[in-house]
Amino acid sequence: MTTEHIDRRYLRMPHSERGMIVGLFGGSFNPPHEGHALVAEIAIRRLGLDQLWWMVTPGNPLKSRNHLAPLSERLARSEAIATDPHIKVTAFEQAFGVSYTANTLARVKARNPHVHFIWIMGADSLENFHRWQKWQNIARTFPIAVIDRPGSTLSYLSSKMAKTFAFARIDEDDARVLWKKPAPAWTFIHGPRSTLSSTAIRNGDQHKAAE
Repeated sequence: MTTEHIDRRYLRMPHSERGMIVGLFGGSFNPPHEGHALVAEIAIRRLGLDQLWWMVTPGNPLKSRNHLAPLSERLARSEAIATDPHIKVTAFEQAFGVSYTANTLARVKARNPHVHFIWIMGADSLENFHRWQKWQNIARTFPIAVIDRPGSTLSYLSSKMAKTFAFARIDEDDARVLWKKPAPAWTFIHGPRSTLSSTAIRNGDQHKAAE
């Protein structure tokens, strides 16, 4: 069995400077598409990010890996789509051997104590967020920005995360100062939405809305 070669630059945590505001945007990106890029661009603009780390994960513990493309391929495709200079495509989780977001964020926080991080997620991920390992720890580690996705604008309100942390929600008009809020703190950001989904693309229907 051959070991997949990953360029070493992807296996290092991106460099950041003291005081920077950095968005963490993680996913399997299988494959990455313009919908992901739109979420990233909205986050960069609305949150006033200095950087956005596009974190291509080895795999999602909640999803089957049967149709998971090689990490090197997902990284290359992400680089092709994520053209904004603020975006740093990375796979440092592979080097750390971690699969769960809670563990990743704990390491990021420990290594970068003077950087202001915001966890970024599409609204379509909010429905199952409570199934993530130590999901409440995630919410208490960094502020969270939830970016609108098709079919998720209203349903997010009924999610367990939204109900549990309703007290910590801030108005999206204050999104640019979200980084100043101690976690738990989160906001829902409306904006342009792409109907593309990785599942639909794998199934050959690029116009199917995300489910």
